[in-house]
Amino acid sequence: MGHREHPGSTESTGRTGCTGHIHVVGGGLAGLTAAITAAESGARVTLHEGHRNPGGRARTADGPYRANEGPHAVYHRGPFGTWLARRDLLGPVVSVPPLEALRFRFRRAGALRKLPPAALLRLSRRDPRTAPVDSTFREWATGQVGEAGARAAANFAATGLFHHDPGALSARFVQERLRRLASLPPEARYPVGGWARLVERMAAHARGLGVAVETGSRIDTRTLGGLTRTGPVIVATSLDSARALLDDASLTWESGRTVLVDLAVRTRRGDAFIVSDLDAPGWLERFTAQDPSLAPAGEQLLQGQFAIGPGVRRAEGVARAETLLDLGFPGWRERTTWRVEALADGRTGAVDRPGTTWRDRPSVVRGDDVFLAGDQVAAPGLLSEVSFTSGLEAAMLAVKAAGRRSGSGVDLNRT
Repeated sequence: MGHREHPGSTESTGRTGCTGHIHVVGGGLAGLTAAITAAESGARVTLHEGHRNPGGRARTADGPYRANEGPHAVYHRGPFGTWLARRDLLGPVVSVPPLEALRFRFRRAGALRKLPPAALLRLSRRDPRTAPVDSTFREWATGQVGEAGARAAANFAATGLFHHDPGALSARFVQERLRRLASLPPEARYPVGGWARLVERMAAHARGLGVAVETGSRIDTRTLGGLTRTGPVIVATSLDSARALLDDASLTWESGRTVLVDLAVRTRRGDAFIVSDLDAPGWLERFTAQDPSLAPAGEQLLQGQFAIGPGVRRAEGVARAETLLDLGFPGWRERTTWRVEALADGRTGAVDRPGTTWRDRPSVVRGDDVFLAGDQVAAPGLLSEVSFTSGLEAAMLAVKAAGRRSGSGVDLNRT
């Protein structure tokens, strides 16, 4: 199976005496949330992670350039941040420095501007409940602020969508994200040292609760059957992996296709903090502005995301990234000390088309005491919050199922 990390004694975990055994397949944010929640409720928990370390897509590169696998932030008004803080797992976080916020730039009509269009700001204040589920964002927003404002707002919201055509998605879905992404002061909080630091704290907390963490443990359809005979199973993997593991063709949902561009450049006065492309879905951010530890002294770490449509070559997304770099970071080519590019295809969370909401995505409950968690399942939230809320729900349902199997009571209120 893999390397087993022995848990701590049950006496130190505050268990409630439940003898049920829960298996969690996948050690990303959803899996770690599920494992912690189930252990806090008194269940015996084994977490199976196929890689050497937990984290899933919530990873940070080793070495002097600590780039996350795609931009990551915790939103302090969201449920995930609150849950982490209550367990002292959030750790040191930083927000957008006020002076750096003045270096927020917008590409409009091919030029770099200091302010977004007023129509975008007006629209961002609209209550999401006024946006219809059944209409496209483009149709609804055009009626609110006009075509140009709707296009700018859709492209701005792409930072939380990773989709090449945000205007074609459900108006309610996009507006919910636009409202939070454009809030002032900004909701985003950045774990110091990169996203992996947060994962390390969650994994250590899980072990302290008695969770048995088996790394290098790759579960297939054959071994899954063995797990389900010993207790409930939470599948906390990508939807593609879950579809193969559970042999369930219904486990599909649309996601984005995004080019990720990370690079380090030598520091130069006057560089932008963020460049948001309002002409097309694109975003470039200087992460060392809030956390200088992510790159060596005298260098800046930049991370960008550029959504591309089906069949579009990665090079087109890279070219758009370089356009923003030319505008916001003059001379960046001569200053570059490190660069990495990647394509995230179907790995950026669910997007909802008109007529659908998060409730229409694949259900957490799969039958036969198997539960699903991840960023494309039926759970609310912004970005990583979907993984969190689905992991929380899957764990509570699994704990209940484990208690039913063992005939012992469990305390669901402790979560």
